[in-house]
Amino acid sequence: MTFIAFVGSVFSPYYAWAGGSDATGADPENHCALNLALYGDAGKRWTMTERGKRWIRRSADEFVIGPSRLQWDGESLLVEFDEIGAPIPQRVRGRVRIWPQALCRFSTALDSGGRHRWGPIAPCSRIEVELDSPRVRWTGHAYLDSNEGDEPIDRPFREWDWSRATLADGSTAVIYDVRQKMGGDRVIAERFLLDGSTESFEAPPRQALPTTLWRIARTMRTEPEVPATVLQTLEDTPFYARSMLRSGLLGEEVVSVHETMVLPRVVTLPVRLMLPWRMPRRG
Repeated sequence: MTFIAFVGSVFSPYYAWAGGSDATGADPENHCALNLALYGDAGKRWTMTERGKRWIRRSADEFVIGPSRLQWDGESLLVEFDEIGAPIPQRVRGRVRIWPQALCRFSTALDSGGRHRWGPIAPCSRIEVELDSPRVRWTGHAYLDSNEGDEPIDRPFREWDWSRATLADGSTAVIYDVRQKMGGDRVIAERFLLDGSTESFEAPPRQALPTTLWRIARTMRTEPEVPATVLQTLEDTPFYARSMLRSGLLGEEVVSVHETMVLPRVVTLPVRLMLPWRMPRRG
């Protein structure tokens, strides 16, 4: 399961159309969404309804988006949601609570200009999931991070591969493999420990993976003695792929969540016209 809370949804065609090509004239709070993606035996669910400002309420410890909300109580993050999927109108209703092992203050620029930043908030966490629709429950490991930017995401980047793996000691290793339009590649490789501290490490060599049905060329950094293999492709879209991979990292064989983003495709007219089918809007 993944969920992403957007203020100024970077993939929103409505946000782009409201402010032109760079969305500088648009109010980000008028383009918010809670994206939920559920995978597994209960069946796949996908929700990403964009909502305007009248549906939003934000404070230091709460973010309400229509019928869903995120709330921090000082010890855990509670996410309650009641959303309808698209394009298949299936309900996703329930609650998730994330208990951080420790909070992390790490933050770094993704681009050479420093206009796009990423940092984990609680990279080593425990999650409790209770869904009413579909009716499933489980507990496990969770990862929570944050991205922010001062310009459209397609401006500095061509593409990136991102991966996150839980290591044997419970720590989390993340690799951001970024290709910019101007300037060289940026590779960020960080290990986040259970106490909230972080250690940089040298990312292993890049290996090509099989392309997706939408012809996205994925790559993964893995130790040569453990070639990367695709266990499952969870999302296959014209500009984005999410997968589960097996690879070698820091002397271990790990299973990673892996994402590939191809930014020039996001802004093409065919993609912009397709997105409302997956991302309806309530103004």
